[in-house]
Amino acid sequence: MSHKAKILESDPKGVAFASRQTGIRSLILFSLAVVFLLSPSMAFGQQTSARTQASDKASLVENGNGSTGPDNPVAIDPNYVIGPQDMLDISVWKEPDLTRTVPVRPDGKISLPLLDDVQAGGLTPAQLKGEITQRLKKYFTDPRVTVIVTTIGSQRIYVLGEVTRAGAYPLVPGMTLLQALSSSGGFTQFANTKNIYLLRVEDGKQVKHPFNYKDVVNGKNPAQNIVLKAGDTIVVP
Repeated sequence: MSHKAKILESDPKGVAFASRQTGIRSLILFSLAVVFLLSPSMAFGQQTSARTQASDKASLVENGNGSTGPDNPVAIDPNYVIGPQDMLDISVWKEPDLTRTVPVRPDGKISLPLLDDVQAGGLTPAQLKGEITQRLKKYFTDPRVTVIVTTIGSQRIYVLGEVTRAGAYPLVPGMTLLQALSSSGGFTQFANTKNIYLLRVEDGKQVKHPFNYKDVVNGKNPAQNIVLKAGDTIVVP
C-alpha cells in the first residue's frame, strides 16, 4: 500500500475530498463531450435558420409583399407620367431641408418648402425635375435636383364581379385584359365568361368593350385581349 493510500485510509475526510475531485473531473469531461457532439448540430441549425430567413425575405420581395421605400424605389419607365396618389422622393443636393418624400395630391400638385405648390401630375420625373430646378434658381446658384417615383398609386385598373379577388390592381406596362383577370385569382363558379366587358373612358364618354374569355383563350378572337390603360374597369357578370 502506497504512502498516499495509507494517509487516505487513516483520514476519512481525505477520502471524501478525493472522491469529490474525481466526480468533478468526470462531470467536466462529460460536459466537454456533450459540447463537442452538439457543436456541429448547432452550427447546422444556425446556417439553416439563416438560409430560411434569407429565403423568406427573397420570397416577400418576389411576391410583391415586401416594402418598397425611398431606398428601394420601384423600376419606372423614363416616360412614366406622374399622377395623383404617387409618392415622389425629391432630393436637392446639399439642401437637406428641401429633401423629402411627398405624395401627389388629387389635384396633381405637391408641396415643397420655398416653392409652395408645384404641378407634378401630367409630367414625367425628368420634366418635374426641370420645373423644380428652374424655380429653385431664384434661391440657389446651381440647384441639383433628383426626382424618383417611389410608389405608383395612380396607375390602377379595377376588376369587379364574379372573380376570386375583386378590387384595384397596379397597372403593369403592357398588361392585357387576360393578364388582369389572371391577377384577380380566376373566376367564381357563377361567372359568365362569355359576356365579360371592359369599361373605358374615351373622349369623355364611357365605352363598353366586350370580351369572350373562352374565345380569346382558344385563339378565336385575340383582338379582344386589348392592352389596358389606367382607370380601366373589367366587369365579370
